[in-house]
Parts: sequence; C-alpha cells; structure tokens
Amino acid sequence: MVQCLSFHSKVLKIMINEIVIVQQPLSVCVPYNYTVTLSVRAVGLDPLQYQWFQSEEEVVPGGTRSDLVISAHRKQYFVCRINDQQNNFVFSNWVKVKVLKAEVSPGLHASWRGEPHIALQPESQRVQRRGRITLQCWAFGIPAPQLQWYHNGLLMPGATAETLEIENADEEHAGSYLCCASNVLGEKWTESAEIVLPENITLKRLAATDKVALLIGNLNYQHHPVLMAPVVDVHELSNLLRGLGFRVVSLLDLTKAEMLASIEKFLQLLDRGVYALFYYAGHGYECSGRNYLVPIDAPQPYRPENCISVQRVMRRMQEKHTALNVVLLDTCRKWYNQHCVPSEIKSLDPLGNTVYGFATCEGAEAFEVQDGSRSTGVFTKYLNMNILRPEKITRVLERVSEDLGRDPLVTGKQVMEIRHTLKDPRSLADPISAAGHTGELLLRDLCWKQANDLPAQRLVSFPCGAVVELSFSALFSNVLVVFATVKDTGSQAQDCSVALRSSPALEDIFSIAGWSDEMNTLLLTNTDAPDCCLRFCGLQKLQKPLMLTVELHYSRVRQHQRLTESRQQNIGRPLVARCELYKRTVAEGAAAAAAVGTVHTDYRPRPRPPSSQPCRPSTRKAENAVTRPAQSSSPRDNEPEENDESEPLGWAL
Repeated sequence: MVQCLSFHSKVLKIMINEIVIVQQPLSVCVPYNYTVTLSVRAVGLDPLQYQWFQSEEEVVPGGTRSDLVISAHRKQYFVCRINDQQNNFVFSNWVKVKVLKAEVSPGLHASWRGEPHIALQPESQRVQRRGRITLQCWAFGIPAPQLQWYHNGLLMPGATAETLEIENADEEHAGSYLCCASNVLGEKWTESAEIVLPENITLKRLAATDKVALLIGNLNYQHHPVLMAPVVDVHELSNLLRGLGFRVVSLLDLTKAEMLASIEKFLQLLDRGVYALFYYAGHGYECSGRNYLVPIDAPQPYRPENCISVQRVMRRMQEKHTALNVVLLDTCRKWYNQHCVPSEIKSLDPLGNTVYGFATCEGAEAFEVQDGSRSTGVFTKYLNMNILRPEKITRVLERVSEDLGRDPLVTGKQVMEIRHTLKDPRSLADPISAAGHTGELLLRDLCWKQANDLPAQRLVSFPCGAVVELSFSALFSNVLVVFATVKDTGSQAQDCSVALRSSPALEDIFSIAGWSDEMNTLLLTNTDAPDCCLRFCGLQKLQKPLMLTVELHYSRVRQHQRLTESRQQNIGRPLVARCELYKRTVAEGAAAAAAVGTVHTDYRPRPRPPSSQPCRPSTRKAENAVTRPAQSSSPRDNEPEENDESEPLGWAL
C-alpha cells in the first residue's frame, strides 16, 4: 500500500510540473492595419514566461506576454513558447494572421468583434462552353472563417478556398453559386453569383423575386402527448433552407394565438413572384378533407376552432400572388367526425403554383423515431436528405416518398402523399432575381430582420479589473442562447467563474423537459468553450426589454475569500420579440378562453418519456379523448366538431 501511494504521488508531481496550454491562439483574417490580439493561456507549477516568434528563429520584439498585440500589415505566422523556472517549455500551435489587400473596402462597424464579414462578393459571369469559371469570396473574421462553396444549393465537397476555379465548363456547371463563411461567432452567406453558358438559354427563365419560409414546431403540449423530434427537425431544415437563399423564421411551441400572429407576419413578407414555404411539425389531424394544426394550448377535446386551418393559410398565401407556394406537414391525418356534413370553403384559384407535401396519406398517422439520444420525424428525415437537390420541387418530394417507402420502421404504417397544381418546373434552388422588385425587397428585408436581429457582442468590465465577453446565438427565432466567457481576470482576481440570470425570467423549457443534452448538440462546439451559457425560450411572449445580470465570482490574489460582483446589461427585445406578436394575441387569447372555458396557463412541459428501445417509432397523433359523463350516450361526444369554413377569410385562419 505504501509503494502504491508513493507511485501515485510521483505521477501527480509529474503532472503538476508539466506546462499545459489550455487556450491555443487562433488564426485571423483582418483588414490592412487592423489591430489584432493573439492570445495563449497556459498553466504550470511555477510562474510562466512567454516569448512570441514570427518565424522559427525570429523573436517578436516585446512579445513576452500571453497576449500579443500587433498591427496587421501583411500575412505573417506566429508561435509562442512558454517556459517555467525548471527549463521546461512547450510551443503553441502556429497561427496565421492574414491581411486582405489594402484596396478592399472592409465596411466594418466599430462594434465588430470578429464575426464573419464578406469583403468580396463572387460575381455573376457569362462563360463560353469549355471555358473557365473563376469565383472569389473574401471574408474577415476572428478567428479566421472557414469557407464552403455551394452550387444550386448543394454543398461542393472540397470547395473551401477563397477562389473557386472550374475548368472546361459545360451545362452542368451553370446555375447559382453561393459561399458561406463561418466561425464560432456565426455565419455569413454571399450574394448569389449566376453562371450562364450560351447553350443554356433557359437558365434564367424561372427565378424568384425572393424566398421566404416559416417553420413551426410544436412539442411541449399542455393537454396532449409530448413530442421530441420537432426540435432537431426544424433546426436542420432551417439551416438547409438558408443555404437555398430563403429568409427563414423558425419558431417552437406556439399557442393558437401565437401561431395566428406569426402566420400573419409571414404573410406580410409575401409578394408577387416570391417563393413561399410553410412547414409544420407537431400534432395535427384531418377532418372532412380539411387539415388542422394543433397548438400547444389546444384543450381536450380539441375542435377546429381551437386549431389552425391549413387550407386557410394556403389561400392567404395565394392571395399574395406568389410564384410558388409549398406547404409541408409532418403531422397525422387521422379522420374524426366522419359523419358530419362537410361545410363549404371557397376553392383555391387555379394559379398552378401550389404544392402540398403530406408526411402521411389520408386517414393515417405520421411517426417520429426516438433512439434515446436523437429524435427525428421520419418524413422530415428524408425531406432534409433531398431538399437541396436542384430539381423541380415535386420531383424532390417524390424522392422523399421513395426513401420513406423503403424505411422498415414505418412499412405499412406511413406512406407520404403529394398534391400539387404546379405548371412550371420550379425548384427551391431557383435563383433570386429582384429586378423590378427592389422596393418590395427592401421593405421585406426590414420586416424579416425584425425576427432575426441578434444583440451585438459586448464586453462587460468589473471593478476588480476582470472583463467578461457576452456573445449571442439563435437556435430558433424564439430561442436565444447567451454565452459568457472570462476574457481577462485583471491583476487582482483569480479563479473566476460567471453566472447569468435575467429579468423577466424566461424559463428554459428544454432543461425542464430533459432536453438539455439534445439541445446542446445544436450549439456550435469550439475549443474556446464559454464559461457559462443561458438559454431563453418563448421570446414571442417577451413584452419588455430583457435585462441580463452578469455575476462574477472570484478570489483576490493571495486571499481565500470568495467575492461577487454583478453588472446589468440591457439586451433589448431580441429576435422575434421585436415583432411584438403578443399585441396580436391578446384579443385572440381572450376569445379562446371564453370559447373553451378555463384554459390552463402553465406552460411547463411534461417530462420526456424514457426511451425503452434503441430505436422505436411513435405516433404524432394527438390524444382526443376525455372522460365522458355517465349520462351522455352520444357516440360522437369526444370527436372534434367541424366549424363553419364558409366564413370570410380574415384573421381567423
């Protein structure tokens, strides 16, 4: 036993004596003459010394601190040596400081903190057959952004350089090119560059004046079974649609009033020539040939007046004279109240521009697969695998149907259905051409940005000298994540930690429901992990600016007492909160409460059921059964009742 303890003591001493780099410096790409700070952090038993080099043997004069501040004038490489008093030393990773040409106009704001910024856009070109295509994208970023090129919405493997060159161009190389620049602070897409070959005279025949998408996922139901998959489904589909040039608003867990308000905002973004896409994942049903979406506050038994009519949404979309309307429903279509006389609804105009993609066929259920660590709707799983294809949208949905039909988990249970009146070969990958519609485009851009503007990254200074950086990320248009990172401890503080809280308090419903692990997989992972993060859900309910309290816990140098300092930050009304949807829901909420009696206002979701099998399908059918009074003998008491669909189209969708 004594020998064993001695061995472990020696191992522990060796570990303590080692110098360990806990934060490597990062490569950057900045404008000419920009002031850059390269940082390295290391721990060791003795006081550490730093020395920066700009080549294998060239010392940086004065570069003897963990932070190296330089003025960037040319491309350079740097490395830092860290040593202790025992002649132990380690080298950091080599990093590159890249400086774009001086004549490039950076257009950076004073508040720029390093998020990707496109400095040079790729340009549209007309090239001859067998000619050369050369496209360029330059982007600033701290750390240096990674680039990825896309052709007609599809990722181009290996195309990650600033310059994209294609030799011997032919018809397959014509189309739309985009480049995405991304780092840990976000991503930025270039404008579309169109490549036209003389032989491909039909390339620009079909184009959108803009592309707009509204995605809604309902999962934490108050009176019906809780779902799991809409979180990942909506998040992944949002990213894919952005790659196709869509303006995307993605929302989770909406009441009926909030769904109505968000759909109305979506309709405001539509106009002549726009491609419009509406996607819903959650509980739903079909009644007398009408499809209904179940909000999270729908009571039991639910009725059409408690839900959202899909046909009304589509009709309102058509009234905007859009060039393409796509409705994708990952929901059940079980029939209820089949014996009622169907009410009338004005048929859709024969404009030849509508597409329905149903996750399942008439009278059947839709399923989601739960494997314990990741959940997805079976329909959306295959939709996401095919949606980037630059093909006619109906052909894309046919591919989805074929893939779903081969899935053994839902064989004999779920078969996709496609309906359309499409007369032109329109594709979600079609280019955007706003010529003649720039005025509408600017107004639409202002309206869309309301739901997507993030708070600016900021530094919070404390009296003890420590500095905490706050950065923000949007998982969805109504889910904000705040990251806090201690950037500088100052000379008086040590062992710093950060805590965040808000006023008003916005509950993280995913943590309550046991969603933390799956939600965390949606966050960007990076080597410079934050010290603390806080997730805000349901931003559509926020009626006043969000106040964030940043608490710093630390010990003073050579003291053991723990101290706390706090600072408040006003981060305004981020993302969809700026749209003030709550103003549109007050009257609707009051009317709904009067119609269904007492409505529970507890939005706390039910705990997620544990997965008992490695992989299992579960239905998205909402429960629609309540205890029937003993005196009731009607066989239809628990079935939803059809409302009058012939009422004028307006706010009630």
